[in-house]
Amino acid sequence: MTSPKILFGFHALTVRLKTAPQTIRELHIDTSRRDQRMRQFLARAEAAGVRIVESDDERLHKLCGTHRHQGVAAKVDAVEQARSLDDLLDALAEPPLLLVLDGVTDPHNLGACLRVADGAGAHAVIAPKDHAVGINATVAKVASGAAETVPYFMVTNLARTLGELKERDIWITGTSDDAPATLYDADLRRPTALVLGAEGSGMRQLTRKTCDELVSIPMRGAVESLNVSVASGICLYEARRQRGWAS
Repeated sequence: MTSPKILFGFHALTVRLKTAPQTIRELHIDTSRRDQRMRQFLARAEAAGVRIVESDDERLHKLCGTHRHQGVAAKVDAVEQARSLDDLLDALAEPPLLLVLDGVTDPHNLGACLRVADGAGAHAVIAPKDHAVGINATVAKVASGAAETVPYFMVTNLARTLGELKERDIWITGTSDDAPATLYDADLRRPTALVLGAEGSGMRQLTRKTCDELVSIPMRGAVESLNVSVASGICLYEARRQRGWAS
């Protein structure tokens, strides 16, 4: 049996209770917290038949590695998702909408990107193994449950993966501050992979060369760029706007 991972925080655990309660091995609750939010959460956990363990802040801190657990943490098994990117793409009934993150190593940024990807209905998030952060407890906490719902594929060679997406007629749209065309000039109704680089350094040169087109997000204020999670949200929601929410 594989070792369980740790989830903590109300948002992440509420989504897990809603989508896959059978994967929760044990749920630790800070017994000193008795507010309405905790009572409602406990009622949901009890209704799901989850094993509840009474704990305190010190024990939860040791379990999570942080005091930002909100009084709830759980040992959980992984939720089974598509085993490969190919499997996921083969099963889609609509044009793919993918988010590709090149060089995002901050867990808070990744968590926020997963959250907006879930909200916009992106089918998957893709990142290189050597230049990205994996799913950990901090990512899951910031993602507020989206780490459980959005497939996250870490690939060995990002440029090669983008090339394979092209072979599937998926258009690779990269974002760059110096691109002459804007996001709003792009046709995002077709099968699309939106590529964003890390804040500051941007996409790596090989990734940039692999893109079919480069677009910028118009900036009218004094700042020159946006946080990658904010930029991801703008790009993904523009794609959804073009495609129509009914899809």
